[in-house]
Order: sequence, then C-alpha cells, then structure tokens
Amino acid sequence: MITGNINRYRWLAGYTSQPFSDKKLESKQNMKLGEKMPDLSDDDFLKLSEYTRQRFGIDLSQKKSMVESRMQSHLRKRGYESFLSYYDFLTNDKTGVEATALADRLSTNYTFFMREVEHFNYFRETILPYLASTVINKDLRIWSAGCSSGEEAYTLAMILSDYFGKGLSNWDRKVLATDISSPALEIALEAIYSDEQIKDLPGIWKMNYFEAVPGGKRLVKSIRDEVIFRRFNLMEKRFPFKQKFHVIFCRNVMIYFDNEIKRELVNRFYDCTAAGGYLIIGHSESLNRRDTNYQYVMPAVYRKG
Repeated sequence: MITGNINRYRWLAGYTSQPFSDKKLESKQNMKLGEKMPDLSDDDFLKLSEYTRQRFGIDLSQKKSMVESRMQSHLRKRGYESFLSYYDFLTNDKTGVEATALADRLSTNYTFFMREVEHFNYFRETILPYLASTVINKDLRIWSAGCSSGEEAYTLAMILSDYFGKGLSNWDRKVLATDISSPALEIALEAIYSDEQIKDLPGIWKMNYFEAVPGGKRLVKSIRDEVIFRRFNLMEKRFPFKQKFHVIFCRNVMIYFDNEIKRELVNRFYDCTAAGGYLIIGHSESLNRRDTNYQYVMPAVYRKG
C-alpha cells in the first residue's frame, strides 16, 4: 500500500511509521439505539482538549462546540454511554488505535493545488537552482509535513520532474509526505482528483501528469512513485530521520498549535534541516525570530545558515 522503496533512502533509516488502519476497537459499553449522548461537560472538555494538545499539538481550547459535534456520532457508534467513559478508555488504550481514531476525527484537512503559489515559484526558481549546484552527492531530501490529501507533495514532485527533466534519474530523491490523518493519507495514495480540483494547474501538467480514470483524473505512476506517504505525529519529541532535509514544507499546520507547541516544533524542524536548507510555512503563520535560529528570507520562508 505504501509507494517507494524505503530501504533506498538513507534519510529514512530508522523511521518506522504507523500503518494506515481503519480498524476500530470495540467498546464494552452499551447504548440503546437512538439514545442521545449527554452534552460534553466543561470538565470533560478540558480533559479531552488537554489530551489532544499534548498528544497531537492541536489546540481545541476555544472549540468546544466543534469537538462536541464531531465526537457525538463517533461515541454513539462505538457504544460509549458518556464522554467520561470514552476518555477513560482512550487514556488506557495501550494500542494507540483509539488515539489514531481521535486524531482522524478532530484534525482539519484542507488544502488544494497551487495553494500559496508563491512558495512553489520560489522553490522552482531559487531553491532548486541552489540545491542543484550545491548538493554534490545528488541526494535530495524534501519533506511535506502535514501533507493532508497530497496536493502539496504531488506539486513538488511535478516541479522536480519539470526542473530536472531527463536528468531526474541521476538524483536520489523522493518527497516524504506525512500527516496524522489516515483518511487524508488514503486519499493522497489514491491520487485521484476532480476536474475542479486541478483546474488551477498548468495545462501542460494536466496533459503530462494526469490520466482519466473513473471518478476523475489520476496522477500518473511516475509522479505517484516520487512521493512516500507515511502517517506521522509531529509531536514526537525526537524526529527519527538519520539525515537532514534540504527543504521542509509545513504550511498552515501550526495555526492549530499554541505558542509553546509551535516553538518546540520549529526547533525540531531546525535540528533536522541541512545547513543552507529551507523551512516554508503558511502565509498566515510567522516565526518569532527570538525563538528560532532560522534566518528570515521573505514572508513565510526561512533558512538555516
């Protein structure tokens, strides 16, 4: 189910990701069909929001109504009689399956092709020429962190194909694309998008990189194979990558994090960025320059000296 030969890429050595799974744990709780779930109490909400903050970095402290609406059907389907009984099971589940299901339920996955196109232009026109001339061993490492349904990662793969052309095979390169949401990653692996979703892509890309399939247009295998998708939680205290990245895209992800979580994450990004490498974030995001060693380049673009 996972594309790419992971053993070939030394920068992923030692990285074991959680497999995608929609397997559900069965609760021993019972509810009568049609019975209404109790409202989410303030105390239960505080417990759940602190859990999601610590486990996933997601700040839900101001989103009680959203949490309640998304969790009601989930808990009813699983057979829990209350939010408290669910929380008790969640925190005692050693398998991590229920935590994965919670992340899938509460994470927001919104993206589209050519979102904040200036970043892709900068990647093509400035970053790639620099890397092409300085990465002597031709081992190129790019990470799309918080890749959602794959549009960003595939765009980077198409740019790489365009830029290097026939010389692409001379490079040991892949785009690593990670997200916490298994459903989003399943969509990304399918790589099927509607005409509406790809309408802003260049016509030459639509012609060269997509093929008609039932349900829409699918990226051709040569582009799909350029991206390695993995489920990964950015709240891991230590990133497991053995080699550093030349470019990290983490756009419109940290808007869901509080300042403390954001600062810790950026420092982990810095540690796994190669010297001269780049971190690109969303235009609605910014870094406190006193909290990071990244150097400001332009809005939403930072570099490791």
